[in-house]
Amino acid sequence: MSAHDQPQHTAVAKTVLSNEHPVPDRHGANFYETDPELQTLLRLYLPADLLAHLQPHFARMGELAGGRIDELAGIADKNPPTLEYRTRAGEDRQRIIKHPAYEELERIAYGQFGLQAISHRDDMLGWKGKMPPIVKYALTYLFVQSEFGLCCPLSMTDSLTRTLKKFGDQALVDKYLPQLLSLDWDTQAQGAMFMTEQAAGSDISNTQTVAKAAADGSWRLIGDKWFCSNPDAAFAMALAHVDGAPAGMKGISLFLLPRTLDDGSNNHYRIIRLKDKMGTKSMASGEIRMDGAVAYLVGEQGRGFVQMADMVNNSRLSNGVRSAGMMRRAVAEAEFVARERIAFGKRLEDMPLMQRQLDKLRVPAEQARTMVFQTARTLMRSDAGEENAYALLRILTPMIKFRTCRDARKVTGDAMEVRGGCGYIEEWSDPRLVRDSHLGSIWEGTSNIVALDVIRAIKREGSLPVLQAYLKDLLDHSTTTAGYRKALEDALGRASALAERAAQEGGDALARQAATGLYNCTTAIAMAWEAGKTGSAERLRLSQLVLLHRVLPRDPLESGAVPADWR
Repeated sequence: MSAHDQPQHTAVAKTVLSNEHPVPDRHGANFYETDPELQTLLRLYLPADLLAHLQPHFARMGELAGGRIDELAGIADKNPPTLEYRTRAGEDRQRIIKHPAYEELERIAYGQFGLQAISHRDDMLGWKGKMPPIVKYALTYLFVQSEFGLCCPLSMTDSLTRTLKKFGDQALVDKYLPQLLSLDWDTQAQGAMFMTEQAAGSDISNTQTVAKAAADGSWRLIGDKWFCSNPDAAFAMALAHVDGAPAGMKGISLFLLPRTLDDGSNNHYRIIRLKDKMGTKSMASGEIRMDGAVAYLVGEQGRGFVQMADMVNNSRLSNGVRSAGMMRRAVAEAEFVARERIAFGKRLEDMPLMQRQLDKLRVPAEQARTMVFQTARTLMRSDAGEENAYALLRILTPMIKFRTCRDARKVTGDAMEVRGGCGYIEEWSDPRLVRDSHLGSIWEGTSNIVALDVIRAIKREGSLPVLQAYLKDLLDHSTTTAGYRKALEDALGRASALAERAAQEGGDALARQAATGLYNCTTAIAMAWEAGKTGSAERLRLSQLVLLHRVLPRDPLESGAVPADWR
């Protein structure tokens, strides 16, 4: 053995003698109790009495996410659902067969925590009164760190309920809402969204499904839907072109499609096949063929896309929350490995290059976490009818969906590398996180579509000056140095100018660049505000790294140290 090998040999010997296994395994950790930053932010964003009441529920979700949910998610990922077309007696009766592990996950999410109903009931988790959206998103943030697939049906059920309540006529709401809000496993209903067609992905005006009016006031839908997640849900919102209506968007209407008709028979649509997806394997996605399916008009005829957009925007925020949660899991795993793994006589976290790499993971993960809280708080203000809150929500929602979902793809991949060879093995969480992380940039609008929606919010809702005023107020209530404040203000000014150019005729090519600039400036300012409110030097440091490494120009051959006047 060489002198160079001696320190490593000694470290391994110490590990063996102390009964510590050299391959760190974080399974069984409580994801809430081991996340002090989440606890600190919840104290900032939630009323003290509500947070005190919810502490046991957050701790319970953290315990499950780090243990039982993680186990079930791994099993469900390896045992995806299958489609049965006929019974063994030859009856033409379809059903999706889900693995018991997935069904147990459903019972935890839908039954124990009611994640699909928190926003719509006043008696959740033992609390009397309506809870702010942050509660739902914080619980989802913990849950999704282990199971991503089920979060799609949860989000669609929540969003469908919101859209039905907002646009549906009272008779429709009275008839179906109780099933959507039920917490009883035998009576509760799940939701879905049937929008995508082969010719109508992002371009909804190409919708080919036709809706024909029936004599009883209901409608009949005819056509194919190409990508339908949770296809056996009790209810789905579907877009269709009304027979005889004008071509394009003005002919598109929104319909509620029940799986079961009033007489107990199945509605007239079939699941043609299930998709073989790269990720979210635990949850079924399929193709639907409607052959005179009974449906009910939701809202005003000819405004289907506008009404569906409300559901989509709610789902986009949920998509951002899910990507934020996956990044948190990836970073927490990387930090754990770096703390527990010994190489060359040192813990990985004590090595300068590893410290730098961990910071590169932490920055986008913490940006995403801040955007979750900021956007959820704005959603609450918008629903309460506060002035300018809707315009702010309209720009924050596509911003979080665009940037957070893209960042998750890189963060999960780079975090996998920290674990080394084990990270590439499907027994660990890393590969599933990488596979699932790619979905966020595709569903509910690809990156191009969502970046353009940021610009659309600027043009149609006047959202940019509202965002600027909001961020100025955050700065006014922060405790940054004069030098750092000026750097933040200057960066926001440049990002805003770029966004204004993108909103001009012919500026679409700048949409992604502008949306990214606004996102990074927004998160840097909001994180600085959080740091001042919580006294967190670490959050201020990460805010500065956002500005230094993700906004400002820098020489790649320089070290990139934080300027002295920022401190």
